[in-house]
Amino acid sequence: MPTYVYELCEGDCKACGGTFEINRPIDRAPLTNCPLCKKPVRKVITNVNTPKVTRPVGPAEARNAGMSVFKKVGNGEYERQ
Repeated sequence: MPTYVYELCEGDCKACGGTFEINRPIDRAPLTNCPLCKKPVRKVITNVNTPKVTRPVGPAEARNAGMSVFKKVGNGEYERQ
């Protein structure tokens, strides 16, 4: 489940601290009120965690990882190496 960050629309709160994170299924509607203090909240846009590729993978490494490697032989034609 993704983690969403919410903040209060106005004011401050001692119960939630003004911001909180919550794990929710993607198919659920966004929260409109804080579950602790019941004040209106809005979703905060944050960074997305994606895997990093540090270097390109060569054909030999791809084969060793169990992937198929193809070579272009013509206009839109490829053959397996």
